[in-house]
Amino acid sequence: MRHIIFVAVYLVLMVGIIVTLDVLFLREHFWWRLGTNVGVVLVFATAYLVWLRKAFT
Repeated sequence: MRHIIFVAVYLVLMVGIIVTLDVLFLREHFWWRLGTNVGVVLVFATAYLVWLRKAFT
């Protein structure tokens, strides 16, 4: 149960960062916005798979 809550908070944090970057800095730049969003998702996915997944196994 603790793992599910952690993943939910982790996803909300990731979405919050993406939305904040989109609204504050990248509203008018589609390709920069797309690249930044993909980059943020890749960083979060890598951090989860490399370090955080081990904490719950």
